[in-house]
Amino acid sequence: MAFDMLKDSDIAAALDACKDAGTFDHKKFFHACGMSGKTDAEVKKAFGIIDQDKSGYIEDIELKLFLQNFKAGARALTDAETAAFLGAGDTDGDGKIGSEEFAALVRL
Repeated sequence: MAFDMLKDSDIAAALDACKDAGTFDHKKFFHACGMSGKTDAEVKKAFGIIDQDKSGYIEDIELKLFLQNFKAGARALTDAETAAFLGAGDTDGDGKIGSEEFAALVRL
């Protein structure tokens, strides 16, 4: 499992809570899966997994496929969910989420 620092049961519960389109809430997801309580190093590791193209940023396409990082076959986020997620994390307005922005987003 890519997120070996998280419990499978917590990931399953977090994914189940947002299985329907329009139900994803990043704050609830990070709390439910246990990510919000992880160390800085663990959050940085998670960032590296989500940053699939290794650009140093999480772009909108990577956010759209965010849930699939936690479980193969999970649904893609809707365009509205992706935009809301990006808007919450992109504090400098560059259209992407850097590692510091991601760490702050996880901790909200």
